[in-house]
Amino acid sequence: MVISIQNITANTAVVNWPSIASCADSFYSIMYHADWNTMLSGYSKEKFKEERIPTSRTFHTIENLAPLTMYNLCVTCQSAKPSSDQCKTFQTLSQDPATVNSKKKDLALGIWLTSSIILLIIVCILIYGCLHIWWRKRQERAMAQNSESNERNKRQAWTKNEEPVEEYEKPGLLAVIGANNSEDVSVDNNQQDIQKDPLSANETNSLNCSDQEQHVVLIGSPTK
Repeated sequence: MVISIQNITANTAVVNWPSIASCADSFYSIMYHADWNTMLSGYSKEKFKEERIPTSRTFHTIENLAPLTMYNLCVTCQSAKPSSDQCKTFQTLSQDPATVNSKKKDLALGIWLTSSIILLIIVCILIYGCLHIWWRKRQERAMAQNSESNERNKRQAWTKNEEPVEEYEKPGLLAVIGANNSEDVSVDNNQQDIQKDPLSANETNSLNCSDQEQHVVLIGSPTK
């Protein structure tokens, strides 16, 4: 069986093989491995990568190869042990500098995008935390203001309930205070009159004394 490998690049290769009549009702197995020094001695299928291809196709593109690497490739029917004419060796090419640069750019871009997303998440978390703290402080302030307003309303209600009692007590107090004031005013007026006119006060006393003497004389004199 003649196997041809075409379009070899740093990471891919296209494999072509002729159809096998015995695999008409089965599948083809493409097995490849890097750095296989001997074709058949010490062969173990566990060391190979295997890809199964339907019998309707006689070509396949192998991907994800390493650049500048020697590969041994075999095509068999139903994962059978390959013979020497079913295997071929090829080497991948060096990687294109433009491709390397593009991959580096892609890697840098991916790192930048990842770091930007992480920073954005951190910023969002910080903003959320700040808003949450601000909102909680605002609620606490509003609750404190409500409690103060409630206490103020209660005090106003208590003062309104105490005002009628004071009004009922005021007339009695005013009457007592008025009587005391009138008595004080009369006493003060008498004292002022005495101080202003001491002679009239003495005359009044003398007149009273003379009247008393006359009354005594009249009582003591015999009737004719």
